[in-house]
Parts: sequence; C-alpha cells; structure tokens
Amino acid sequence: MSNTVCVIGLGYVGLPLAIAFDNAGVETIGFDIDEEKVSTLSQGADPTDEVRDAAIANSTVTFSSNASVIEEATHVLVTVPTPIDELKNPNLEHVTSAGELIGEHITRGTTVVLESTVYPGATREILAPAIEKTSGLTVGEGFHIAYSPERMVPGDEDHSLANVVKIVSGESEDVLVDVTSLYEEVVDAGIHQAPEIEVAEAAKCIENIQRDLNIALVNELAVACESMDLDTHDVLDAAATKWNFHEYHPGLVGGHCIPVDPFYIIYESERNGFQPRLINQAREVNEYMPEFVAEQTIHALNDHGNVLRDSTVLVLGLAYKPGVNDLRTSAIGGTIEKLHSFDVEVVGWEPYADDEMVRDEFGIEPVSTAVADADAVILATPHEEFLDVDFPARYGGTGTTIPLVDVVGALNKAAFDGSDVEYVRI
Repeated sequence: MSNTVCVIGLGYVGLPLAIAFDNAGVETIGFDIDEEKVSTLSQGADPTDEVRDAAIANSTVTFSSNASVIEEATHVLVTVPTPIDELKNPNLEHVTSAGELIGEHITRGTTVVLESTVYPGATREILAPAIEKTSGLTVGEGFHIAYSPERMVPGDEDHSLANVVKIVSGESEDVLVDVTSLYEEVVDAGIHQAPEIEVAEAAKCIENIQRDLNIALVNELAVACESMDLDTHDVLDAAATKWNFHEYHPGLVGGHCIPVDPFYIIYESERNGFQPRLINQAREVNEYMPEFVAEQTIHALNDHGNVLRDSTVLVLGLAYKPGVNDLRTSAIGGTIEKLHSFDVEVVGWEPYADDEMVRDEFGIEPVSTAVADADAVILATPHEEFLDVDFPARYGGTGTTIPLVDVVGALNKAAFDGSDVEYVRI
C-alpha cells in the first residue's frame, strides 16, 4: 500500500518536510489554517524563504486550508508551534487544536506523528486524547501515534532534514517499524529508533538544554571577566588550546528552541517532584544577557560624555541568527527595551527583513545601511553583510569616539587599534 503524507503546519519545519516527501515521490499534502499562506504556496512562492520559490513551483504538493484533505492521508505529520506562556509553562494549545482537527477528519488506521517539541508524555497525554475526542476512535485501535522530533536547522543546508539523524518512536513495535520506513524515504543520515515515545520527547529537549548550559557558562564568564577587566575571548582562546576544551562563545540566545525547550523539561520534572536547578540557572544567565549588552553600551556612552537621552544607538542584525529573517524570538529585543528605558534612541538594520517587520517587532526605526549617524553601534547578529564593513574608516577621524559593541566577537579586534572606534566585545 502506498503512503500519502499530510503535513500539518507549513512553517520553517513543515514546509521543507512536505517538499522532501514530495521530492522522494511520496504523495504529499500540505495543510495550514492560514489561507493567505496556502494561497501564496499554491502560486509557487515560498513565504518562509526556506526552500525557495522554484522548489515550491516545481513540486506536486497539494497545498490546502481545507481540513478534509486529512481524510486522504495514511500518515499525518504535525509540525505546529509549541511555545511557552507568560509563566514559562508549556503552551500546547496548537497541539490540542491540531489533534481535534485531525480527529474530525482522520481515517481509521492512520498514524499521526508529532514533530513539535513537547515534554515527555505529552504525545500520549495531549495529542492522542484530542484526536480521540473528535474522532470517536481509540488510540492503538482506530488510529496510531508516534513521535519524531524535528532537528533540521533553518537556513543551514549542512544540517537539513536529509543530513541529520532522525529520532523516531511509536506506540508499538509495528508503528515504530512503519514510521522508520516512512522517514527513510527522506533522511540520508540514518534513523535512530527510540525505545519509547517519552524517550524521544526527552531527547529533543535535552539536545537544546545542553547547548543552553554551555552558552550560559561562557556568558557568565563574560560577565565575570568584565568585572575583572579581562577580555573574555582572549581567555577562551587561551583555554581552547587544551585538547579537550569545548569551544563556545558569549552571545544572545534567541530562536524557537534553546530559550523554550528547557522549560518543557523543567515543567514535567517539577510535576514529578524534582526541581532541576542547573537548567533553571542556565536560563537565568542567558535571559540576563540582553540586559548586560545594553548595560555595556550605556557604560561606553557615559564614558565618552554622551548624554543618554540625546544618544542614538545603531543595532546591526535583528534576526535571532545570521542568514535568516525571523525576528519573532530574537533576544536583541531585550537590549532595545533596556536602552529605551534610559531614553536612548535606537535604530536598526536587518537586511533580511522588511522595514514594517522591524517596526512591528521592536518599535524602532529601520535604516537601510550598515553605517548610519550614531553615538554607538551594537553588532548583534553577524550577518555576512556586516563583516566586511570598515567601521574605523566610517566612524573615525571625527574627533569623537564611537563605541562598537560586538556581541559575539565576530570582528577583528586588531582592526580597531589606533582608531576613533572603541571596540568592545562581550
């Protein structure tokens, strides 16, 4: 029996997934409740800029906002957002809504695979009951469930769906074998079969928790080094000469995964009676960093006699990472907010996002160049467009010292020697 895959949610994860299955010759349906997005895709355009217009135009994916298409699927892959709420608890309303919608249209025998990040147990506790509620079917009999966390990196061809090992799990051995066979159609790097759904759910969380902890360590080091008047990067460069030293650098932690996933493990762990202090402390350190960047900028402005309420700071790079246009989870927003609290005017250039997106997300005025009239510059996201700018030539020779705060240490420190630009790296 041939498979028909229906991908629920056509964002940065779901759309590449749908195109991959289509390219593999699997009959593929792409469903999203956003009618405008579906219309754009149906016209051969990629609203995410992740797979490009040509891939959409050349595909045979059926894009639809009509949930009845779910009835045609043998496998439904759920790739909906799983954020946290204001109290930093998991917000699984999209998983619940997707499950209920699937239940209204599911065909008996269909396997539903959740790819979104959730806490251990959520596929059984949240998704399955939602499907049961509206379908009248029972999990394990009328339909099947599986979990296979997304691991692709948006904007990174080296870590695309095909190039990263895929974790799969299922409610039974038969489901595990079936889902393994399905994903082997699109993953070249191999499949790892987790023994339980909950193991796969926890693995997804710990992948990003590990990164969060490592980044928190060097971020805390950066704060400590500043108090001791040491250059953090010089310290790390020296330490990195040891064979077993793991290289991480200070920076802002944004995105949809690292700042969110730890709270899923924290939530479920605390529900079971254990408070994971180290994971919590790492989050506290990384959540402080946007404020620390702002404080360093303010100190530099004050050191050079600038009146804060008359000062303008230019922020270069507003996306959460280089090479993407996603502003929604960028940690630089905390830096901008802190600067605004001191009545500092902030402008920004984000070459991958349009001006209206910048205004809506950060409440600042966008500029269209990497250099502009400013009293200080923050290099927040090191897009390639910024790395070859001759900042000493642009800001030097005026008789006024301009601080440039390099959040990730992307620029050559020596290039600023003897110039009117004070190079500050976190």
